[in-house]
Amino acid sequence: MYVPIKVDYGVRALVDLAMYGSGGNTLRSSEISERTAIPNAYLAQVLHSLKKAGLVKSTRGPRGGHELAVDPSTIQLSSVMDVLDAKDNLINCLDDDGFCVHSPYCAQKEIWVTVEDAIHGVLSSITISDLARRTELIQLQI
Repeated sequence: MYVPIKVDYGVRALVDLAMYGSGGNTLRSSEISERTAIPNAYLAQVLHSLKKAGLVKSTRGPRGGHELAVDPSTIQLSSVMDVLDAKDNLINCLDDDGFCVHSPYCAQKEIWVTVEDAIHGVLSSITISDLARRTELIQLQI
């Protein structure tokens, strides 16, 4: 499975906001960029998309910054994928029977549906809060 870089960056930014932006503490883009190794220009695009989706709040000005708009335990990885990656299916014929001449009698199709359901199940079972906790545990071990 291919995870687009925009999704990877979005998850990293959300985890950083969950870890360091709690209690109404807003974080500047430059802080997030430095900790997550996300280029600042790309981070701005990702944060804008997350803001439009209602996952992040942004404030302008000298005391401005970014913070989570919702509790990190309610942000599932599947939601982040939906917000930042428009592609829904692993293979195109799942959306469009006309995409492939074999689609009406293809035995692979049901396998790919099962794979997609399993992936969606895993992504739906993990939240940003879960990843923040895992990250903190890993940092303690280093």
